[in-house]
Amino acid sequence: MFSKTRVTEPGPRTQPTPEPESARSLDTSYDLPPAAAPRARTAPSVLSSDLTVTGNIRTEGDIQVEGTIEGDIRAHQLIVGESATIRGEIVAEEVVVNGRIVGRLRGLKVRLTATARVEGDIIHKTIAIESGAHFEGSVQRQEDPLANGVTPKLAPPPARAANDDAE
Repeated sequence: MFSKTRVTEPGPRTQPTPEPESARSLDTSYDLPPAAAPRARTAPSVLSSDLTVTGNIRTEGDIQVEGTIEGDIRAHQLIVGESATIRGEIVAEEVVVNGRIVGRLRGLKVRLTATARVEGDIIHKTIAIESGAHFEGSVQRQEDPLANGVTPKLAPPPARAANDDAE
């Protein structure tokens, strides 16, 4: 039905004319990637449901977590599976939460699905929270939540004066 070669195609058969040796380019820079080339999308690294990691994870790629992580995660894109539990800070450009997170979450695009359970502050540029998601913490919008890897703590409630307690 399908063929990779032209041998089975009907019609006239013509041989391509070979290019003269002098006309070929001597440029060998095609082997080197351009310095400002966009990153090619690859398959995410998957941490399976039977895996427990204690320690920090850092990558410029994508991660899909189905197991348990006790530590901070920094990635390009993070998908937290329904069976996953992460205890630590998450910093990623895009975060999709289907499972449980205990800790601060910082991302440009954050999405909490209906099965998400988040206990901690969310600092984001854009956020979507589906009906049914469980969230305990505060939400703060920042233009660049990933800047310098440091986010100021959210302001505590104003302290009451000492004589307020006496009344």
